[in-house]
Amino acid sequence: MRQAGAYSNLLCGGISGRTGPHSLPLARIKKIMKNSSEDVKMISGVAPIVFSKACEIFIEELTRRSWIMAIDGKRRTLNKEDIASAVIATDIFDFLITLVSNSDATDDATVIQMETI
Repeated sequence: MRQAGAYSNLLCGGISGRTGPHSLPLARIKKIMKNSSEDVKMISGVAPIVFSKACEIFIEELTRRSWIMAIDGKRRTLNKEDIASAVIATDIFDFLITLVSNSDATDDATVIQMETI
């Protein structure tokens, strides 16, 4: 008799029976995919499911690495600085460095502006 695989809950049951097998809304993912380019006319039914799972894995990994940064700082609450530190310290998140540095610059400008008032 064959045992259920590790990803069997992806297609049947998932995280909770109430929300279905996906924690991210597939209709919204499909809408974002369609709006990403004018060339996209039709999307396969499996594509949003795969993209949803990829997003879940990405969020989980970023959260884990950010949590390590918070623990290193002897805190039990995640701050945006923890996420920024995780992005900077991890090579696979290099594509997010501009977003992290832009948010830091915006925060610094806000602080400088508030101090001058």
